[in-house]
Amino acid sequence: MNAAPLTPAALWPRTLAVTRHALETGALQPIATEARTLPIANTTFQVRVLGRVALKERKRPAPPAGSEPFNPFANPEPDLVLGDVPPSHVCLLNKFNVVEHHLLLVTRAFESQDALLTLADFDALSTCLEGLDGLAFYNAGEMAGASQRHKHLQLVPPLGPDGKRAPVEALLPPLPGPGRVIAVEALPFAHLLAGLGPWGAPGQGERMLAAYRLLREAMGLEEHSPYNLLVTRDWMLLVPRGRAEALGVNVNALGFAGSLLVRTPEQFDAVAALGPLELLRQVAGVTS
Repeated sequence: MNAAPLTPAALWPRTLAVTRHALETGALQPIATEARTLPIANTTFQVRVLGRVALKERKRPAPPAGSEPFNPFANPEPDLVLGDVPPSHVCLLNKFNVVEHHLLLVTRAFESQDALLTLADFDALSTCLEGLDGLAFYNAGEMAGASQRHKHLQLVPPLGPDGKRAPVEALLPPLPGPGRVIAVEALPFAHLLAGLGPWGAPGQGERMLAAYRLLREAMGLEEHSPYNLLVTRDWMLLVPRGRAEALGVNVNALGFAGSLLVRTPEQFDAVAALGPLELLRQVAGVTS
């Protein structure tokens, strides 16, 4: 993976330039969806419904029996790469994106997607969040919605509404200070929230790592327990996972941010009838 180092100032201009080029070459293949919303307390959750063409395109042939699973991150398509992110990551576009300007932060050397996050991960993530004040997330393992085994964090621009980085942000209370975690009364699923303190001070990656470890310890997670992690410049939310799906809807970290993806209008109707917060409660794990 030979790519120019990526600075925070260069991240967004580079995202726009690489996106334009990747669309021209066909390397980037956005998935068409119909955007719908569901009102939740003081916000609206987003539900994207796959189109019939997109649903057909998502059905990929199974690999031959006995073959190694294909790893698209081992040698990513050059037209998708934004650049290296020190100390040990590469930033690239998500080839099959649902959300526009969806970035992946991939380890250069293979690490498992259910491995613990490290200081190197958070140092790279802090570089990207400095360049894009959006929503970062991590799906720890297949049950948590990970589709690839090669470790990768993800970053998307603010999802809204009202400029919020995630719909769920409107439900959060005043953030706890560093070194403390709380449960949010408005969220009926197992979770814990940590505040990250003022953004921009030296050692941001170390503060993120400390909050991550505190959340894991307070939640009682074992080393390879599945979970979802949401991260912004200000806060970090951890959700343990007990199931991969409910109502046939696969849920990853974006679901807990307030953005779900369903395959059909019928699935949307089922989610609307059940309520998205109840759907999330059913797939979340339990605290120890």
